[in-house]
Amino acid sequence: MESFYTIQGEGYYQGKAAYFIRLGGCDVGCVWCDVKDSWDASRHPQQSIDEIVSAAAAYPGRMAVITGGEPLMHNLDTLTAALHEAGFQTNIETSGSSPLSGEWDWICLSPKKFKFPLPEILPLAHELKVVIFNKSDFAWAEKYAAQVSPTCKLYLAPEWDKSKEMTPLLIEYIKENPQWELSLQIHKYINVP
Repeated sequence: MESFYTIQGEGYYQGKAAYFIRLGGCDVGCVWCDVKDSWDASRHPQQSIDEIVSAAAAYPGRMAVITGGEPLMHNLDTLTAALHEAGFQTNIETSGSSPLSGEWDWICLSPKKFKFPLPEILPLAHELKVVIFNKSDFAWAEKYAAQVSPTCKLYLAPEWDKSKEMTPLLIEYIKENPQWELSLQIHKYINVP
């Protein structure tokens, strides 16, 4: 769908320079999705892997973040191999609802109620990021925290349009449950993609 060089705005690598590769196609359909334009892959021109990697290599950062839509709707083996060959760290942001492909240095799993993650992906996650849209989402977060690796980083993120309402609840929850950390979409605060 698009690619751009910016900083990672959330999660473990927040604040780091990153080249984002947003793939078209999504069958999860989150009502609060902020990139609904990505859902229909046919609306976006295809690019070769060489074109994608060459565009990424034009920038000094060497962290590539594959996102979507739902990037695992595509087989990512060849793309991640090419990125590794070009010296990139490969990170993915996924709901985990499709089978895992690709060679990943970092897997950010963000499970969604609209289409559950596959059980085999849960223990592979390095980062669990749960979007909090309403109070029932805390229980949803704990359900998945119990299924990831003990070394997985745990993040709670307020849904952007409800951040004024939800952030104070997240702060209190994290104070009571310090295994969690707060993840804000700082890219939206500083107005970068």
